[in-house]
Amino acid sequence: MNIPHTKPSLFDRMISAILNKKDERTRLLELLKESQHKGLIDMDALIMIEGVFQVSEMRVRDIMVPRSHMVVIQKDQSIEKMLSIVSSSGHSRFPVIDEGLDEIVGILLAKDLAHYTDEASRKSFELKDILRPAVFVPESKRLNVLLKDFRTSRNHMAVVIDEYSGVAGLVTSEDVLEQIVGEIDDEHDAADAINIHRHGFNRYTLKGVTPITEFNSFFGTEFSNDQFDTVAGLILSELGHMPERGEEVVIDNYQFKIISSSSRRINNLQVTLLPEAKSASSGAA
Repeated sequence: MNIPHTKPSLFDRMISAILNKKDERTRLLELLKESQHKGLIDMDALIMIEGVFQVSEMRVRDIMVPRSHMVVIQKDQSIEKMLSIVSSSGHSRFPVIDEGLDEIVGILLAKDLAHYTDEASRKSFELKDILRPAVFVPESKRLNVLLKDFRTSRNHMAVVIDEYSGVAGLVTSEDVLEQIVGEIDDEHDAADAINIHRHGFNRYTLKGVTPITEFNSFFGTEFSNDQFDTVAGLILSELGHMPERGEEVVIDNYQFKIISSSSRRINNLQVTLLPEAKSASSGAA
């Protein structure tokens, strides 16, 4: 009996791509993009799937809040001072330190302070009664593994340590999820937005939506914003196409590397100051 040959369905091709270890991720993404062009899935779904793939390749150091931007509480502070920090920052979790940032003794949840609202309860306040244990992760840890650990342990924050066991920064479950679904705005984001983070003498990370005016002010550059308003726009103009993760471009002695991107936007970049540019950024903080 002759069995008529039929063209494999899109589903069959996707499964085949998953099972084939060689270049399976690239092939699957190509199939998904083809599906989006045919209207089988929408653009938002494609962007989230791309985000899932990128999370499996990114590391904690790519998205962490560096130690210079951490909001912390000292273990010997009064409860009034702690409440003031909680109120002014708008965060829900705080590393508690002893004498310095490298001596984190636990995590304080803002909601645990809600029991100490009157003078009588504050007199009985003992930080050790509500202090949660801190979770430490290396900055080289992959984000997909970290997200799984967050789900298993029900923790939402981890302290990031460098190769010398010093505190490098913080990372939260929200930070990881934003790589998949995009920015998660809340009522504190507008006042708390930080677009540029310093990670070393000449290495920075920044959001693609960082205004060029902010970049110029931070680095002392003079990039024009006549044709585009953001750093992502500058990169797209220079490359002439939507870049993929890991792609690099050098503009005026600044090396831009794509940390994460999707089919229609650049999310995060790494900026490295090349030798000729270091003197221009000496005033950046």
